[in-house]
Amino acid sequence: MHDAPIANAVTLGTIPLSVDDVVAVARDGAPVHLPSEVLTEVADSRRHVESLVDAERPHYGVSTGFGALATTHIPPERRTRLQQGLIRSHAAGTGPEVETEVVRALMLLRLATLASARTGVRESTVRAYADLLNAHLTPVVHEFGSLGCSGDLAPLAHAALALMGEGTVRTRDGHAHPARTALVRAGLAPVELAEKEGLALINGTDGMTGTLALACADLRHLLQVADVAAAMSVEALLGTDAVFAADLQALRPHPGQAASAANLRTLMAGSGIVASHRGPDCSHVQDPYSLRCVPQVHGAARDTLSHARGVLEVELASVIDNPVVTLDGRVESNGNFHGAPVGYVLDFLAIAAADVASMSERRTDRFLDTARNAGLPAFLAQDPGVDSGLMIAQYTAAGIVSELKRLAVPASVDSIPSSAMQEDHVSMGWAAARKLRRAVDGLRRVLAIEILTAARGMDLRRPLQPGPATGAARGVLRAAGVSEPGPDEHLSPQIEAAHQVLLDGSLLTAVSEVTGSLA
Repeated sequence: MHDAPIANAVTLGTIPLSVDDVVAVARDGAPVHLPSEVLTEVADSRRHVESLVDAERPHYGVSTGFGALATTHIPPERRTRLQQGLIRSHAAGTGPEVETEVVRALMLLRLATLASARTGVRESTVRAYADLLNAHLTPVVHEFGSLGCSGDLAPLAHAALALMGEGTVRTRDGHAHPARTALVRAGLAPVELAEKEGLALINGTDGMTGTLALACADLRHLLQVADVAAAMSVEALLGTDAVFAADLQALRPHPGQAASAANLRTLMAGSGIVASHRGPDCSHVQDPYSLRCVPQVHGAARDTLSHARGVLEVELASVIDNPVVTLDGRVESNGNFHGAPVGYVLDFLAIAAADVASMSERRTDRFLDTARNAGLPAFLAQDPGVDSGLMIAQYTAAGIVSELKRLAVPASVDSIPSSAMQEDHVSMGWAAARKLRRAVDGLRRVLAIEILTAARGMDLRRPLQPGPATGAARGVLRAAGVSEPGPDEHLSPQIEAAHQVLLDGSLLTAVSEVTGSLA
């Protein structure tokens, strides 16, 4: 029963979804709940659409074709076929499968719009969509197919196809099944769509917005990780923390810069390595930019993320459909499906991710060069010449950074007209979303390599000891199987182990137990 509370459920239709709500349903598998009052409003809204079914005047999506065929009148007896055909024809994706969490995110956001009572769908259709999500039946959606014009048509059509009992879904265990078979096994029935419902199921920016929500959640943590990595590197490269002083940062009062500098001061507090060269005998004048300018770069990335979250929060509070049922009962066409607001910030974030990764890779490279690493062995090798140390780990980071720079080229500046020039300007927001997914993964891997490298640099500074916070980060790596300095070993598994402690959050958790929550 949808009107009965469900434990740990995300409730739809009463207040806008949050980023945490999206993550809970998409990534953690939380169920959704539709209160009875929401379903009542949905049913009331549906009556406005049904009043137009027999009207002489054509109404888009109710009694007409779609896109460039919007002037074609469809008689009542053919309208079920019209809705079914819309979904079948628009489920035209190709290429690799989209990740389950992205599909669940786009389904959640589409369901939130359906539950808004502004789309004119039937109560039974809203219930069925929620049931599909709660049964963990994830439609197979493909990488290519969306221009972000009338929203993410193809990805959402693949989800709607499963609702009709067609196409392929994956169950919670990851196995693929015909949608109709999976529905029956879950005790669900396929939906026969009625007037307007096909459009309501596919006319939204939910794929790109869902991806943005997941990326914002990931980048918030990764920018904290980036500060941890930088603090470890500044310590192990015998850099100074004096440049991170609050009064110096206040001369350029960007919020993100202040937050990053505060993190660095906290992370490096109590460092024996830093204290060892802080006195009047230290002849070092100033650090290179990749150490000295960390707050400026990480801070700019934070402020970009803050802007993106602001756009995201507006989108999560929006109703995206065409046409919509207004509060006074009109059924009106609109252009709210255009993905430009989301596409722009997806591209902005890819730029920020590339730049943070680029600076990280420069710090990694600095560790390996005896002309710049303040007395450490070449490539941090035990026996340079016999051992190569971390030489090729830097190659890996450099290769990823090069890819991130390509991914930072904006998708949203492109537009290819479609639908016989009816949709003559498109957002390419889905393309921006897909490349941001790869950029976030790449940033995480570059930071993992820096942390692995900095931890080895710390070890090679013994008997000097790092600060408690950065030492805790090193301890997590060692517990995960990342080796201390020694003869060359198979390096790929160690890079993967470092990546995993960033992915599962255990490194940040250990650091935060020392510092408290980082900014």
